[in-house]
Amino acid sequence: MRVLIVGCGYVGLPLGKVLARQGHEVFGLRRSALAAAELKAAGIVPLHADITQPATLAQLPRNFDWVVNCTASGGGGAADYRKIYLEGNSNLLAWLAEAPPQKFVYTSSTSVYAQNDGSIVTEQSVTAPDAETSKVLVETEKLLLAAANGSRRESLGQKFPAVILRVAGIYGPGRGHSFKSFLRGDARIEGDGTRWLNMIHRDDLIGVIIAALENAQAGEIFNAADNAPVTKRNFFEWLAAELKRPMPPTVPADPETGHRRGVTNKRVSNTKLRAELKYEFQFPDFRAGYAAEIARLKQDGGLDF
Repeated sequence: MRVLIVGCGYVGLPLGKVLARQGHEVFGLRRSALAAAELKAAGIVPLHADITQPATLAQLPRNFDWVVNCTASGGGGAADYRKIYLEGNSNLLAWLAEAPPQKFVYTSSTSVYAQNDGSIVTEQSVTAPDAETSKVLVETEKLLLAAANGSRRESLGQKFPAVILRVAGIYGPGRGHSFKSFLRGDARIEGDGTRWLNMIHRDDLIGVIIAALENAQAGEIFNAADNAPVTKRNFFEWLAAELKRPMPPTVPADPETGHRRGVTNKRVSNTKLRAELKYEFQFPDFRAGYAAEIARLKQDGGLDF
């Protein structure tokens, strides 16, 4: 297959490396040309354009069989999200309209779920987030779903093969906010620590994306999270025991801060993903994933205690 990866960074670069190793012809799109050598070393043909600037896309080759948009915002507020996700995907749809791919996979986020009662959420659950950034992600999903069912005006009745992955918190080499804060010694447990965390290892996300490219039906949504959500307290209890370090201190929960940040409390189900895409996780829960990460850090001398 001829594959385009938009946003060839933390997830996209190793994804491209795996696909290239499988024999696919892989192109990696980044805003900056600075990483061209790194992409070439991974077997990826580097492309340089900005999806928020349609004129730059017009200069690129087309006729891709698969397209993956795993662009990351790099932080920022709702305006940045709107530009990168909503406008960026809209620009990609317009650019690909003349030569649609066989499959287009977009990595959204489980932050579209605002449930705060610890309940289990599936792909059918309500998506009505409080955070402005997450609202933009919901808009982006609606844009792609409209394209998938052919109701988007620009599609002229042609269905666009979009698939949406709602991705949980990504961790892996060099990534994992709570883990890194624990290692630094500045982690805190808010309130009683019963808020649920939903995660997925980067390598499993790569596997899920490939499974979606190969097997997902256009217009489908899948929760990309591992098999076992964990409460924040239980997460730190496991880390403390594994690394023989004290538990982080407990601090009062601040509902106002949580509301502004769009903090939620839910358990994301991956039942549909496993049933329909037949994906088997390399790291079915955080223990397996972080045990591997701890072993890697120890081997590399990255743990200084």
